[in-house]
This record gives sequence, structure tokens and C-alpha cells, in this order.
Amino acid sequence: QVQLVESGGGLVQAGGSLRLSCAASGNIFTFNMGWYRQALGKQRELVATITSGGATNYANSVKGRFTISRDNTKNTGYLQMDSLKPEDTAVYYCNANRVTFGRTATYWGQGTQVTVSA
Repeated sequence: QVQLVESGGGLVQAGGSLRLSCAASGNIFTFNMGWYRQALGKQRELVATITSGGATNYANSVKGRFTISRDNTKNTGYLQMDSLKPEDTAVYYCNANRVTFGRTATYWGQGTQVTVSA
């Protein structure tokens, strides 16, 4: 069992930056990690992912503005968010997942609120 705790959310003006962190309770080096977000009244959507090998993928809406990274020595994932827009306002969730012997294990954090004012 892996517990994930997000931090770093808050209120920022449009054009500003925030850095989200996702601290895991255990070793994450075999896990793929990702960030998802859910705006009020909308479905949860993928923001960015990073594989255990370091390959990254981004939603088109955040490409060039957000950067996902990980530090396996600290069991922590990060999401650097620059040039924030009001439409980035949402609860951001950290995800960790891996497939072991054909079984998928997926873990979620509790979420952190990001609010971008115009």
C-alpha cells in the first residue's frame, strides 16, 4: 500500500507559477506517476504523466507550460506549473500506478486546490 500526499496548491494570479509536490509513503521507483485535475462540475482529466523510466506525456492544454518530474531518492513527484491561466483552476490529484504480474495497483492522493485568478 502506498499513500500519496499532495502539497503546494494555493491561490495565484494569472501568469504566475506554482509547484505541486506528491510525497509517497514508500519507494516509488517502479511506479508510473501522474497528475490529474478536476474542475468544479467537470470530469477528472489527465494533466501529465511520467513513467518509471522518466518518459513524459502532457495534455495539449498544458504543453509548454507545465513540467512533470520525479525524484526517486525522495519518493516524490512534482508538477511545475508556469504561465497559469484561470482555466487551470481545479483540484489536482497525484496518481501512482504499476503493473505487477499482470495486476494493476493504482493509488491516489487526496488532492490539492489550485485557484488562478484573472
